[in-house]
Amino acid sequence: MGYFRFVIDNRLFLLAGFLLTFTSSFGQTYFISLFAGEIKESFGLTDGGWGLTYTIGTTLSAVTMIWVGTLTDRFRVRALAFWVMVLLALAAVAMSMVTSALLLIVVIYALRLMGQGMLSQLGAVAMSRWFIATRGQALSLASMGFAMGQAVLPVVFVGLLLTTDWRTLWLIAAGLILLLVPVMQLLLRQERTPQSMAESSASLGMQGRHWTRAELLRHPLFYMLIPLVLGPSAWGTALFFQQVHLTEVKGWSLTSYVALMPIYTVASISFTFITGWAVDRFGVKWVVPFQMVPFGMSFLVLAYADTIAMAGVGLVIFGVGQGMQGTATAAFWAVFYGTRYLGAIKAAAAALMVFGSAIGPGISGALIDLGVDFPDQMIPMALFYFGGAILAGVGILRYQRDLPATAVA
Repeated sequence: MGYFRFVIDNRLFLLAGFLLTFTSSFGQTYFISLFAGEIKESFGLTDGGWGLTYTIGTTLSAVTMIWVGTLTDRFRVRALAFWVMVLLALAAVAMSMVTSALLLIVVIYALRLMGQGMLSQLGAVAMSRWFIATRGQALSLASMGFAMGQAVLPVVFVGLLLTTDWRTLWLIAAGLILLLVPVMQLLLRQERTPQSMAESSASLGMQGRHWTRAELLRHPLFYMLIPLVLGPSAWGTALFFQQVHLTEVKGWSLTSYVALMPIYTVASISFTFITGWAVDRFGVKWVVPFQMVPFGMSFLVLAYADTIAMAGVGLVIFGVGQGMQGTATAAFWAVFYGTRYLGAIKAAAAALMVFGSAIGPGISGALIDLGVDFPDQMIPMALFYFGGAILAGVGILRYQRDLPATAVA
């Protein structure tokens, strides 16, 4: 099937995946952190206090994802998307009204669970189930929602923040989410039957079977991949979470730094498509271990960057890693563990990812309070990325031999 024919024939499902990932933006760190200065001022929080607040709320959402994420194995995307998007809109309204630091934790919890957690999960699970031979292409196209959110929303909302109260902007965000609810319902009015419900050999995992989450948690490969799942989430989240602090330390204006997001997005989009093609052409096992390398390189560049131009170089390299990671990791779970229980398996991985996004701001914020600026923290973080790449490569080389001969590995 030609690429454009593939897009045309599956346009409704691909657009649904795009909107799911785009809408998750309102619960992603790069959006919430835009209001870090206003939130810290409103509630009298230090960098460490704000980081701790964010860590607690996000950690609670990670724990909840372990159970809530399994709903994607039981209900269709159309039904789940409706309720998750409505609840995310309500969380945005709550952010516009929250009056205490304690309630702020609850609001962060809801934003993270519904946004980064469930909507991201829905987008990845839907694409992995609805498509098999073209899974990489489908995931890369759906991932454009992440890229579009990161390219457009920070620029728009930072601009609006110059003239509009931050609480009002959260009401605007809630309205945008609610506008997308009927669009999603219309796109999925004839939702296709998930591919995972059929026991086809093309969707089986290692040893020619579908793995349950309990079996996943007893398998060594899962633990060898923990740094690969945790690292981009933890330290990538810290990068966006501490962007206000980073620009202050480096002497850059936040507006100039945020203006770099479109070129970061171009890099992310480009490598999202390249990775989708590579996954379908060569197999996910040849892509996953290398996705950590750009992250490590970007952190080294940003740590030593002394101009806004070098910051742009670092963000472009980071975008390469984001493009690879968003597609390859999502495809990995379906290929190695099958699709029958993909919702539960992805929920475990998503919980780990969300937990990473919880500890990143907490650790970095605490270190800032102790006098260790974020650029200095980025050097050991880069070493973490490189170590994770080596560990993942060793694990995949060991266990890829267990894949069925017919698998798109």
